[in-house]
Amino acid sequence: MVQYTTEKQHFTQVPPQTIQQSGLPLSEVTTQFPPCNSRAYRVTKRTLDFTIAASMIVCLVPFLLVVALRIKMSARQQGARAFFGHTRIGKHGKPFQCYKFRTMIPNAETVLGSYLANNLEAREEWARDQKLKNDPRITPIGHFLRRTSLDELPQLWNVVRGDMSLVGPRPVVYEELQRYGDDLPYYLSVRPGVTGLWQISGRNDIEYAQRVALDKQYVLSRTLWGDFKILLKTAIVLVRGKGAY
Repeated sequence: MVQYTTEKQHFTQVPPQTIQQSGLPLSEVTTQFPPCNSRAYRVTKRTLDFTIAASMIVCLVPFLLVVALRIKMSARQQGARAFFGHTRIGKHGKPFQCYKFRTMIPNAETVLGSYLANNLEAREEWARDQKLKNDPRITPIGHFLRRTSLDELPQLWNVVRGDMSLVGPRPVVYEELQRYGDDLPYYLSVRPGVTGLWQISGRNDIEYAQRVALDKQYVLSRTLWGDFKILLKTAIVLVRGKGAY
């Protein structure tokens, strides 16, 4: 069984590739994670997450329906569902479906494979960042939703369900775990967030190693007041639209 060990703030971690070689699903990997904040912090944070996310969903229902309808009417998304669920890795390594508004064409994976196979520069960008600045899979309305981050509004349902928090590390896919190296236990110790330090620090304009460092920084210094400041700064970043694509 793969394990992590912890002693105060120092961690001895089995490399992520060992998890993959073990053949075990992440949900079965037993770990000891970095120390959490007090029980009062955790209970209060979860209560606020649920209350705020549920209230926002109720208030935004008409808007969410309009966006969903507009996606369904998009010529490049005929027959596709307006909502898209993608498997991400959550707290304690538990996989979950992370919901978003669909911003890509239905055969996105096929198009991506063909595009990367014939474009060396794009292939290098994808290997480095797991994102493409000029992504051929994204629809016209998808560009708008991503630029304004409106595509992530359905993640409020993930917060209500307890998969995510309003503030935390950005949720990642299984293949990205190895990029965290010795800092992986920090990521796995908390719920991923709809927003976080990465989103207010440059988003897609920063390198992946910086993103990992920001996730670790958040876990080690998280407070309710810090979460509030991140939410406030997120609103400012969304208005500016910098780093979003």
